[in-house]
Order: sequence, then C-alpha cells, then structure tokens
Amino acid sequence: MEEGKAIARLKGGDIEGLALLVEKYQVQALRTAVLITREQAQAEDVVQSAFLRAYERIDQFDDQRPFGPWFLKSVVNAAIQAARQRQRTLSLDDQINGDGSFLDLLQHDAPGPGDRLEAEERKQVVRQALQKLSPEQRAAVVMRYYLEMSEKEIAAALDAPPGTVKWRLHAGRNRLRGILQRLTSSPAEKEGSHE
Repeated sequence: MEEGKAIARLKGGDIEGLALLVEKYQVQALRTAVLITREQAQAEDVVQSAFLRAYERIDQFDDQRPFGPWFLKSVVNAAIQAARQRQRTLSLDDQINGDGSFLDLLQHDAPGPGDRLEAEERKQVVRQALQKLSPEQRAAVVMRYYLEMSEKEIAAALDAPPGTVKWRLHAGRNRLRGILQRLTSSPAEKEGSHE
C-alpha cells in the first residue's frame, strides 16, 4: 500500500492505514527523538504519542503535501518539549547514560573491527557534545544535519523566524566545536592550554 492510500484509509477512519506510516517513519522518528531527548524510553513515548496525534489529526493534513515533514515536525516539537521538561528536573551535573543504547540507533557502522571501535568512540564523543546543547539548539542541529532539512524547512517546522533558526544553528555549531575540541584534545594539549 502506498503512502497516499494509507492516508486516505486513515482519513476514512480505518486505523489500518497507520500501519504503513508507522513502518515507513518509525525508525527515523525514533532516532530523531533520541537525538533531541537523549533518552530511549522518553523518545519512544514521544514517537508513540506523535503517531497517535497523527491519527487523531489526520483530517488537518493536506494530502497535496508529503506526510514525512508534517509528521516529523510533530516529533521534533514533542521531543523539544520533553527535553525541556526533563532538563528542568535534572541537575546540570548529571552524568551521561552510558548504556550504549543511543549508539545502537546511529547508523553507518564501519566495516572492520578497528574501524567500528573508532566509529563508536566518535559517536560517543558526538553524543556527549550534543547533550550539552539546549533542547532548541539540539533540535535545530538534528533537523539540519540528521534530517537534512534546510533552514527554511526548519523554521517552518518549528514555527520560528528564520533568523532564530540561523542563530540556533550558529550557536549550536560553535558550542559543539568548542565541546568537541575539549573532548578530543589529548591530556598534553589540555595541559598546554592552561599554561
């Protein structure tokens, strides 16, 4: 069944139309939510709720537009809200969850064992750096570099002025650059920078 038929079935009240949409968008939505919320369980809740909202609000969807951006906008906004709520309840000193489940969600493993280990280490460093961004900056960076959305698309999805999106991306990239430099510099480089 193609996406258009699935949406038509949903609009007709047939929940079976949702199965194709879940199959097509679940992995991308979950990865997006995890990158923003930093928590697998929270991301799963966000995505499940987004699919339910899509089902409940499918009549608001314009059939002439693609479903993916409309749905992922809902996922991103819910993930930002969940991350904000979580951020309010967690200490700034909380440590990163090292269970590795986040790494399992990232794609493109290198072929060899040494390459795989190096890739996993890089993913861990990037994960640590992303977690230090604000939810809004993290969402903008994820949407731009993971979902490959343009700044205009991000502004529309977040219902934010283009200047705000540019600022979040600029600030997020600068902050990531500084964090990554600190996380990847050798101990000797760190000592030399204090002198």
